[in-house]
Amino acid sequence: MSDQHQVPGEARITFNPAQCGGRPCIRGMRIRVSDILEMLAEGVSAETILADFPDLEPEDISAALRFAA
Repeated sequence: MSDQHQVPGEARITFNPAQCGGRPCIRGMRIRVSDILEMLAEGVSAETILADFPDLEPEDISAALRFAA
């Protein structure tokens, strides 16, 4: 049985106590929402993030921003 959970109202944001210290991640991957937000805050473009993380989709970045709001 998986311990992975979705954030209510946001299917792309998941958390699992056994993964990444239980911090929110993108779709169960080991890409933390905080990592995406930090890159954006440092001025890294969404296009660059998507190129660096080919498993990410544009909707994942939008979900991370909504989660932070």
